[in-house]
Amino acid sequence: MTLAPSITITQIEAFKFVVDFGAAFPALETDEPEPIGLGSGPSPEQLLIAGVSNCLCASLAFALGKFGQDGRGVSARASAAIVRNADRRLRIGGIEVDITLGAASASLPRIEQVLAQFERFCTVSESVKVGIPVAVSVRDGNGERLR
Repeated sequence: MTLAPSITITQIEAFKFVVDFGAAFPALETDEPEPIGLGSGPSPEQLLIAGVSNCLCASLAFALGKFGQDGRGVSARASAAIVRNADRRLRIGGIEVDITLGAASASLPRIEQVLAQFERFCTVSESVKVGIPVAVSVRDGNGERLR
């Protein structure tokens, strides 16, 4: 087992917290959205989908590099479905991540090999999938759906 990432989180007031990542990074202020909080920072749900989509994008960039493909940048839009469980408690029922490459698929001769394995490199999404469905799509720079 490798050294686990760690943070310190401290309540400022009500539902506003400061997340401290250590000396190397600036702290991040979080908050619940209205009407519970003031919405003065990203919510825990947004942090979760940011972690999932960031890891998937990094994994895709890694796989592109592994196969010598220039994706000309990777970006994503992600969303979470908020549902109620059997006890009527709010839960994340699923995450959708739509990744877009900057390059057209025609300029990526090994894109099929990249797409076949990039998700398995993602520590976060592969861990989250154990309890929350994660749907991933990939489009090229022309908007063509590749996966």
